[in-house]
Amino acid sequence: MTASGPVSTALDRFRSSGSSWLRLPFFSGDAADAVCARVDRRIAEGSSVLPSPDTVFRALTLTPLEAVKAVILGQDPYPTPGDANGLAFSYVGPRRLPASLKVILAELPGAPTSGDLTPWARRGVLLLNSALTVEAGKSGAHLRYGWSALTDQAVKAVSDRSEPAVFLLWGAQARSRAALIDRARCGVVETGHPSPLNRHRDFSGTRPFDEANAWLVSRGATPVDWSLG
Repeated sequence: MTASGPVSTALDRFRSSGSSWLRLPFFSGDAADAVCARVDRRIAEGSSVLPSPDTVFRALTLTPLEAVKAVILGQDPYPTPGDANGLAFSYVGPRRLPASLKVILAELPGAPTSGDLTPWARRGVLLLNSALTVEAGKSGAHLRYGWSALTDQAVKAVSDRSEPAVFLLWGAQARSRAALIDRARCGVVETGHPSPLNRHRDFSGTRPFDEANAWLVSRGATPVDWSLG
């Protein structure tokens, strides 16, 4: 399909990259084209879509299928312009860190102050949102656009590999995908969502990064370096 908008153009570029993720049905069929065309229509109608088109597929670009050691699933990008960079929970905005990300980083030694999670992605942590796009000021605006098929297929593809990988599932939406994971091959670390609005407060103190690394080591794999420079 010929690109007719910025997100469709980004899809064409991603397809030309030869990424191992292109074997997913989402990309080999018409699903990706349909979702990107729908997002491009919103842009043509005047909506401000985030993140920038060149970072929409960044999670898959930085973390090839064969390199995945850990998976963290988010909902959708931050809806404030300049905050998101295509990776779940990753924050590059000019203001103080979002409350959920502060809770996440507090589980790491030294509680890093950088919210850019790009180093994790480069070390094999797939930081994938359920929707790769959002509209400015409208959290969840594209959750029903069809992106979720990509997330489901990516989870299944990682689970089906022979190499060990661990899934960090935070909150009900992420945990709903646990059924797609083969626990005989993969580790699963489930907790509540790190949002301060989570009334159960069942994330803080769970040490999910330590638990994920302990599982990897138990399978003879190198643990993830969770540091942020």
